[in-house]
Amino acid sequence: MMQTETESAIACDWTVTGMDCGACGTKVRSAVARLPGVSGVEVGIMTERLRLTLDESLTARDTVEKTVRSLGYGIGPRAANAKKDFVMPGEVPMHPAKDDIPGKIATGVAGTVVDHGRATPRSNFWYQTRKGRLVILTGLLLAAAWSVELIVPRAGLWAFVAACLIGVAPVARRAGAAVRVGQPFTIEALMTLAAVGALFIGAAEEAALVVFLFAVGEVLEGVAASKARDGIQALADLVPKTALLETNGIIREVPAASLAVGQRVLVRPGDRIPADGKIFDGISGIDESPVTGESIPVTRGPGDGVFAGAINTEAVLRITVTKMAEDNTISRIIRLVEEAEEARAPTERFIDRFSRWYMPAVVTVAALVIVVPPLAFAQSWDTWIYRGLALLLIGCPCALVISVPASIASAMSTGARRGLLMKGGAVIEAAAQISHVAFDKTGTLTHGRPVVTDVVTLGATTSDELLAIAASVESGSSHPLAKAILTKAEEAKITPLVAEDARAIPGSGVVATVDHAKVWVTSPRYAADNGGIVAKHLEEAARLEKEGKTAVAVFLENQPLGLIAMRDEPRADAAEAVRQLLVLGLTPVILTGDNPRTAAAIAGNLGMAFEANMMPEDKFAAIRTMSAQGGVMMIGDGINDAPALKQASVGVAMGSGTDVALETADAAILRDRVTDIPATIRLSRAAMANIRQNVTLALGLKAVFLVTTVFGLTGLWIAILADTGATVLVTLNALRLLRFDPERAQ
Repeated sequence: MMQTETESAIACDWTVTGMDCGACGTKVRSAVARLPGVSGVEVGIMTERLRLTLDESLTARDTVEKTVRSLGYGIGPRAANAKKDFVMPGEVPMHPAKDDIPGKIATGVAGTVVDHGRATPRSNFWYQTRKGRLVILTGLLLAAAWSVELIVPRAGLWAFVAACLIGVAPVARRAGAAVRVGQPFTIEALMTLAAVGALFIGAAEEAALVVFLFAVGEVLEGVAASKARDGIQALADLVPKTALLETNGIIREVPAASLAVGQRVLVRPGDRIPADGKIFDGISGIDESPVTGESIPVTRGPGDGVFAGAINTEAVLRITVTKMAEDNTISRIIRLVEEAEEARAPTERFIDRFSRWYMPAVVTVAALVIVVPPLAFAQSWDTWIYRGLALLLIGCPCALVISVPASIASAMSTGARRGLLMKGGAVIEAAAQISHVAFDKTGTLTHGRPVVTDVVTLGATTSDELLAIAASVESGSSHPLAKAILTKAEEAKITPLVAEDARAIPGSGVVATVDHAKVWVTSPRYAADNGGIVAKHLEEAARLEKEGKTAVAVFLENQPLGLIAMRDEPRADAAEAVRQLLVLGLTPVILTGDNPRTAAAIAGNLGMAFEANMMPEDKFAAIRTMSAQGGVMMIGDGINDAPALKQASVGVAMGSGTDVALETADAAILRDRVTDIPATIRLSRAAMANIRQNVTLALGLKAVFLVTTVFGLTGLWIAILADTGATVLVTLNALRLLRFDPERAQ
């Protein structure tokens, strides 16, 4: 259980098993929120997560766990220690607790349970669950009752009464627990009332059948929900449990979760890479399809980054670990999926509000159906009690409440398998409604790997001296233009000088102290505005820019040193991505800090509009202006893109971008493919279409059976199918998104 001190309260994190529909999450949330000292309750149905802030001076953690267990759910600590908020494969939580399986506790997303300190696989067999055992029990009781009726007809009624009472007893216990925490309108309570009411009007056989069908429906809900969670399970399983750690030439096998930054691991051909890192030695093909969905292996060599979970296909590699287990790419994806339910879509929030009065309204209608016809029209009490009881079973909004989170979870799982990450339902809904797509240029529409094409000296400085000075200033930068200068200097075997006090000038360049003198490497416009170059130098920069190159000026205070020009080619799929966006009815535009001439050369080839010479605040303002015309998606990869990413309806970071961009953005593209942008939009639109189908299906079935029940066309067993059956159908419909291919262009 994760615990983070926040003054007098702590943040607590549990795994709750057995939540298969929206009503389950509502029950847990409402029950624990009533406890003194509890605040900030968050429940994730698809991720089986309960997170809250707890003041232990008012309520103990055991009390929270007992409250959840009383509702019929299993609960236990979620993480192995205070530094992690999920359990990686092979880890064992340090605080085992009881669950509905004696001596075992389900933990995290890794699909493991702890049995007396040992990690064992979580059982996926329905008949080993609590709900599965209830199905077997009620099925046997129903079969026994039918057998008794065949052998001793007079005793058949009592056999069905016994079968009904025994089968409904565990359901009634859960209903009573819910009532005690202020939740009288639960499916368990309605089921209990309907079953007992049916016994009083002599419909014992049908009451026993309804109890059995209810149990079957709950198992089917569990199976469907489990399928929806398989994507998260599969992600966690990508990371190998062990790694070959190399220390002073000695190789030993260690848990992958124990690897620390800076350690070196050996990865053999065919092995999965155990941690995010950089190749220290070796060249091999890397199959990144388990992480990014990219089917073609890519060749990586010394200095190249690699993902945990990717497969080494050709040769032995030595890799330096760059991220801890809880911070690697797979872990970040898992966290995104786990935390996605917190960023709920507006549609989901509306449905939650709607469901709060839907069930009481149906119960009221059921009560009127029971009493009005007999009292006002002298109708048969038995007939209308029966119909009213059937209406009670239609009153649970399980299918309606699960309709959105099931679709969102499936869509996120589909996206994650293809390297398309979105941080929750709100992002998916916003992405489905955008009208404009704004791109940064460098590293987004282009490869972000420019090469130096021209070195123009101004004055007595030689080309080598100019490169040495520029490389010195850029030595601490990760910007693509800086890397191009450093690469050129390395190729020319030029050693950079020592630079001090380097700092970025947002949107303009870098300044540092080299050999006791301040040196700037900036855009020509900035240099001209600050006395670094004169008019004729600007003309030379303009000539280079007309050729589609990006020029930077290198200067001392009031002393020009030279110009360096670089070219960055568009990505091969950029034109196709723009075509797909236009087909989707969207307006693409480039927002770049580069000069207008270079921007025009790129935009002209792609058929896009552009705005150039933009500072970070200019991009921010442009996004705000476009937002007045509809939703805007912004795609970028740099620190200067962070404000615009935040301002946009949906901010998307390219996977090769900075950590600042990735953390600020609402979504991320791991494969650095521009065509993944329209793919993300198609996936979002498909998810919202699926949600609309689910809501229509859930409400439509309820409406149909409500009418047919009132007119006596359907009875109790059909009513229970209208509830559990609708939940299963909605979940199965949501699972169709797991097979959706967002990369299929229209």
